[in-house]
Amino acid sequence: MSHHHHTTGEPRTMSARARRITLWLLVPAVLLTALGMALLWPRDTPQPTEGEGPARASGQVVTVAPEACPEVPEGETPMTDCGSVTVRLDDGTVITTEMPGGPGAPVVEAGDDVVLLALNGEDGTISYSIADHQRSTALWLLGAAFALAVVAFGRWRGLTALGGLAVTFAILLFFIVPAILDGRSPVAVAVVGAAAIMLIVLYLTHGFTLTTTIAVAGTLASLAITAVLAALATAAVHLTGVADETSNYLTITQGDVNMQGLLLAGIVIGSLGVLDDVTVTQSATVSELAVANPGYGFRQLYGAATRIGRAHIASVINTIVLAYAGASLPLMLLFAAGNTPVSELLTSQLIAQELVRSAVGTIGLVAAVPITTALAALLNSRRQAPGDPAGDAVPAEGGGRRPPEEDRWAAFADRG
Repeated sequence: MSHHHHTTGEPRTMSARARRITLWLLVPAVLLTALGMALLWPRDTPQPTEGEGPARASGQVVTVAPEACPEVPEGETPMTDCGSVTVRLDDGTVITTEMPGGPGAPVVEAGDDVVLLALNGEDGTISYSIADHQRSTALWLLGAAFALAVVAFGRWRGLTALGGLAVTFAILLFFIVPAILDGRSPVAVAVVGAAAIMLIVLYLTHGFTLTTTIAVAGTLASLAITAVLAALATAAVHLTGVADETSNYLTITQGDVNMQGLLLAGIVIGSLGVLDDVTVTQSATVSELAVANPGYGFRQLYGAATRIGRAHIASVINTIVLAYAGASLPLMLLFAAGNTPVSELLTSQLIAQELVRSAVGTIGLVAAVPITTALAALLNSRRQAPGDPAGDAVPAEGGGRRPPEEDRWAAFADRG
């Protein structure tokens, strides 16, 4: 009987069978995704036109001089936030304008960076009005802090996660959004785009391992289930995809966009982020259980990992509900203040759309657990070599065995 000799920290290599499984799934998936992107690639995307509104300028508030507001006739809404603001524009010009007022108006103080609208008067003069705060500096600092925190904790894995995030934004901005504006099927674009994001991000972040391949297969299957359920639920509930001012404005300005399809695309893309979390966790869980308990067969691996999956799903579902509730809090307050009946509230287009989105996404998420767990248990229960039940486990200090690290690029290693 042959024995495997490993030293602590030596990466576990994939068997020839595992490499074949990885490549058999990866190559067709990449080819089909590339073909889909080629067929759906935007070719006549509407070019953005320069706005006809007033020009914008940036500057910094020098001084703020509040004043008492003039009285208004009885019955009219009293004026608030009266006074003047002195602003130094980026070109050095110092101007004076009125304090911004009204619902949602920015509250400015000396030293604030602001964005102003330049209004041309009939006599040729230019007047300025403060429109908003200038947030670019603060957002860049926040982004830098986010990247440093991810890399400091995750190290190489954190760096690859940031690379995956960049890939996600690139596919969204350069393929998914332009293709939908070009009149392509939003559902087809979303499925192909989600597949491209998943293939690149999962393998980039977690490496070309059997564990990642199982997660990819589980995510693909769950995405397909989510897309089908979303189409059925949207048709059954008679949702049009036009439920708020943004979607209504998009319908007017971009009449070629299928709004119902856009709703389906949003459900598919929104589900992807949670799906890959669940599938990677389940695949890795089964792999570690197989190493820690080499005598486990399919049923033991599936049962143990499924119990872990149930706990994970319960917490993720609560996360999804809280995320939607937090985003919809102003709307909920508006309905509550208007004494709208609960039955009417839940069946309105806007709320029903969110209910369908969360319900379909949750069902797809629940389906991902048994699919990924079963596939991982099937492959891991047969991976150990006969006569060597411990397989590639590495001896740990003080006795016992600990799970070794997988070689992230083992699938492409040239081994006999």
